[in-house]
Amino acid sequence: MAEIPPTRASLLLRLRDAQDGDAWREFVDLYAPLVYGYARKQGLQDADAADLCQDVLSAVAGAVGRLEYDPRRGAFRNWLFTVVRNRLSNWQAARGRRVQGSGDSATHQLLEMCPAPGGMEAEWEAEWEARLIAWACEQARRQVSDATWQAFWRTAVESQPIKQVAADLGLTLAAVYHARSRILARLKELVQSVQEP
Repeated sequence: MAEIPPTRASLLLRLRDAQDGDAWREFVDLYAPLVYGYARKQGLQDADAADLCQDVLSAVAGAVGRLEYDPRRGAFRNWLFTVVRNRLSNWQAARGRRVQGSGDSATHQLLEMCPAPGGMEAEWEAEWEARLIAWACEQARRQVSDATWQAFWRTAVESQPIKQVAADLGLTLAAVYHARSRILARLKELVQSVQEP
């Protein structure tokens, strides 16, 4: 798994300005799906995961003014993961007070599906990596024609033969190679744009 550099400090600084809608949109686009996806993998239902995500984003909004980000002390993702873990723990504790366990085999099976605490950080990083790539794909997709995107997606992601894709899309082989190369470069640029240099 490739090492992903830390979050850009400039984005975190821009978040201090509550009126900087572009910074907050970028932050939410990157991190809300990460938090939500992680919560779902921890067994929360859709609505509960969405509530936890909102709770975490509120906590970030409240703390960002006091946050002194120093990449040498650790990645922002690690701090965010701590916030998520704490909020998830609080949510589970509150849920535990509301619901009494039945001790039946279905409950036991559900507990068996929960990951051990030691693997949580690896899951968090994997979720971040997947979300970052998905975000970059969403951005790149909006910037190219459908044929260009299909040429890239079908050859680079679905591993379809280039000759077949070119024939299906009515493009030359060179155009398919060019589309693939261009979008791969754009994806790399997008990923780097949200990370610290």
